[in-house]
Amino acid sequence: MRNILFINAAVVLVFLACKTHDVALPVTMGGATDTRKLIWSDEFNEPGLPDSTNWKYEVGGNGWGNNELQYYTDQRTENARVENGKLIIEARKEDYKGSKYTSARLVTQGKVEWKHGRIEALAKLPAGRGTWPAIWMLGKDITKVGWPKGGEIDIMEHVGYDEGVVHGTIHSEAYNHVKKTQKGGEVRVKNVATEFHLYAIEWTADQIDFFVDDQKYYTVQRAVLGSEVEEWPFEQPFFLILNMAVGGNWGGQKGVDESIWPQRMEVDYVRVYQ
Repeated sequence: MRNILFINAAVVLVFLACKTHDVALPVTMGGATDTRKLIWSDEFNEPGLPDSTNWKYEVGGNGWGNNELQYYTDQRTENARVENGKLIIEARKEDYKGSKYTSARLVTQGKVEWKHGRIEALAKLPAGRGTWPAIWMLGKDITKVGWPKGGEIDIMEHVGYDEGVVHGTIHSEAYNHVKKTQKGGEVRVKNVATEFHLYAIEWTADQIDFFVDDQKYYTVQRAVLGSEVEEWPFEQPFFLILNMAVGGNWGGQKGVDESIWPQRMEVDYVRVYQ
């Protein structure tokens, strides 16, 4: 998720070039298939508000550094709830505390963070111009060092005006969207808004691989980027973020269709393997 609330200065990243793959990816319900073990998950089996032992809310309507239109609410079931075994993050068109839209942004910050492993989420995305869902991570020290120095890993981003193109990206101080130097790949996936797909990264000390439905479409390697912390800010714990923005510099690049709301991202589960 493009986030410039925490601007600081200087990390160098290089990347492996990636092409857009125009393929139909089959839905797979699997997880890690090697020797890694499941160390954390939220299966979203308990109806009501999301589990407070796993998640907290980031709240506000300040544009989030991207000129977003929504107000992220706190413990409001209209915007974040568990029902029928799914987490629902719902963006709604309504006047709320000075904003014209509401939504939710859930984070594991201060609850649980991870360094390395496979992080995956089975999700169905919203549709329509102005929707901008994301499954992503920020470094644990973000509040101390700021963004982008703390690092960012975007497991999945999707903007509604470009339906079916899923993005996976990393950010650092020198390579980020503010400078238009961010490093990432994209893959075309059919039926992102009508079917569940598995979005994942596999993250080691040496590289980060990006997957949709267990099909790898992008890799970034430490050997290419460099081993200094300024070049590879990924040797620290990261926390997970699930959110759905409305509009913004990217999501609203072609306007917001005011007729489509409410829209939702549904998450069947989130799992972490190490």
